[in-house]
Amino acid sequence: MAKGNTKMLNRALTAAFSVGAAGAAAVIGARALRAGPGTPPGDFGAAEPTGDIGAHYAQGAADQLSELIRFRTVFSTARDQIELDQFTGFIAALERLFPRVHSSLTREFVNGQGLLFRWAGRGGDAPARPTVLMAHYDVVPVDSRDAWTHPGFSGLQTDGYVWGRGALDDKGALVVIMNAVESLLEEGFVPTDDLYLSFGNNEETAGDSAQAAVALLSARGVAPWLVLDEGGAVALDAFPGLKVPAAVIGVAEKGILDLELLTRGAGGHASTPPKMGATVRLAQAIVALEESPFPGSMPAPIVEMMRRIGLESSFAMRLVTENMWMFKSLLTQVFGVVGDETRALTRTTVAVTMLEGSKAANVLASTARANANIRIAVGESVESVVAHIRAIIDDPQVELRVISGHDPSPISSFTNEQFALLSAAVTRSYPEAVVTPYIQTGATDSRHFTTISPAVYRFSPLLMDAGDRASLHAVNERVRISSLGAGVIFYRELLQGRELALRERERS
Repeated sequence: MAKGNTKMLNRALTAAFSVGAAGAAAVIGARALRAGPGTPPGDFGAAEPTGDIGAHYAQGAADQLSELIRFRTVFSTARDQIELDQFTGFIAALERLFPRVHSSLTREFVNGQGLLFRWAGRGGDAPARPTVLMAHYDVVPVDSRDAWTHPGFSGLQTDGYVWGRGALDDKGALVVIMNAVESLLEEGFVPTDDLYLSFGNNEETAGDSAQAAVALLSARGVAPWLVLDEGGAVALDAFPGLKVPAAVIGVAEKGILDLELLTRGAGGHASTPPKMGATVRLAQAIVALEESPFPGSMPAPIVEMMRRIGLESSFAMRLVTENMWMFKSLLTQVFGVVGDETRALTRTTVAVTMLEGSKAANVLASTARANANIRIAVGESVESVVAHIRAIIDDPQVELRVISGHDPSPISSFTNEQFALLSAAVTRSYPEAVVTPYIQTGATDSRHFTTISPAVYRFSPLLMDAGDRASLHAVNERVRISSLGAGVIFYRELLQGRELALRERERS
C-alpha cells in the first residue's frame, strides 16, 4: 500500500469508528488497549534496518549476482528466439561460483534447462520430511526503448544496489539460497532430511519446467514437508501506520485466467458504419467490466495480516484490526478504494490487456477481440468467474472463450510448525520486521507443488521499498546489497532452525 494513501485510510478508519454504538466502542477500545502500545500517533515512517546482519556475505553475493545478471536468460514460447548460449552460460557460471554445492549435491536437468539439486539427508528413525527451496533464473526482456539509469543487463553495483534484470525477480533469491547452502557445506552441516533446490528456467512464460519437477518428485514418492518459493518480501512503507518493515509471506496465490472477448459484425466500408458494430459492442462490454468490479471479500490470511500489522501500528489502527468482527465488511470496502495493491488483495481483478479490430483505417471490423487478464480471488474459480463476467456483460452476442486458466491455490496454514519456522528465520535476519501471512496476487511456479505438499509458501528475504517494488518487471530493477547478506542469513537460519526443531522433537 502506498504511503501517500495514509490520509485516505485514516479518513476511512474515522468513518469506521462512527458506525459503532457507544457500548461497542467501549469493547473495541479495551481490545485495542490490550493488544499493545503500537507506534506513537502520527509516526508513520518505516524504519530503515541497520544493514549489519549478514554483512560478511553481502558483497560476495553481490559480485556473484552481478555476473549472473549479465546472462540474458529470457525464455520465449518461440524456441527459435531463445538465446540458448545465455542459459548454458548461466548454468556453467553457477557451477563455477558455487563449487561445493555442485560437488556435494546431485544435480539433474529437468525439462531441458530446469535445475533440480538434491542434498541427501542423514536419515534416521524420524520419518523423512524433505524441504524444497525454489527460485527461477529466467527473466523478462529489457525493452531497448526504456530509459534505464544503468543498462538492464549490466549487473552494475552503485549506490548500495546491484542493478539489472533479475536482481529481484528472481536471480537475487537464487544467489542467496546458493550462498546459504555453500556456506553450510563449508561448515560441515548436513540436514537430517533431504533438501531439494528447484530452479526454473521458464517461470516468466508460465512454462512447464516446474510441472516437470513436480512430476519427477511425485514419481519418486517425495512429499515435501515445506516448499518455499518467491512471492512476498520484506516491505518498507507498505502499510500506513506501520513503522517497521512488513515481512509478508504468501500462504496462497490467486488464480489466473486469460479470457477472450469476441464480437462479430458484417464488416464493410467505414463510410457507412452500423449503430452497433463489432468494435462498439466490444467496447460496451469492456466498459461494463470496468464499471462493475467483482465484489470484495477478506479471506482469513488478510484478516490475520491486518491483525498483526495493527499490533505494530497506531492506536487508531488497532481499534479496527483488533475488532475485525465489527469492521471487516467496512475495511473490505476501504481496501477497494485506497489503492490498486489493496484492491487486488480483496477481490478478483480484470485487466483488458490486448485489443484487436480492423486491419485498415477505413474498413469496418468483421470481428473484434479483447483479452482480459483476470486474477481470481481465493474462494472463486475459473468457472464461477466466467459465469460472473457473462452476467456483467449481459450480451449474448459477446462470445467468451477461455484461453488458459487455473484456480487459486489452496491456503497453507499460518499456525503450523512450518510457518513458525519461516517466522523465526525472518526474525533472525530482519529482527525489526513484523511477520504476517498474505495472499500472493501474482502467479509463481510454487502453485504446481500444492499437488504434492500442503505447506507451500511464497517469500523472498529481500528488503524492498516502494521504489524497489515498482522496478519489478519495469525499468531500473535493483536489489540492495545489504539485503543480499540478510537473505543468506534467512536461509541459513531456516535450515539450521529446522535441525534444532527436529532434535527438540526427538528429545521430547
